[in-house]
Amino acid sequence: MALGFAAYFGGFAAFLLVAALGAVGFAAGWLLRGDVDLGELLSGRDRRR
Repeated sequence: MALGFAAYFGGFAAFLLVAALGAVGFAAGWLLRGDVDLGELLSGRDRRR
């Protein structure tokens, strides 16, 4: 719903800004909740072996 309001009242740039901020917030919540280990994501595949 927020994306719709942003697109209607602010145009495409506002739509992209709200979508990007929503994605950052989603990722931050995912990391803070503990569903993903940031060290595991950043280590790459070579270090797991």
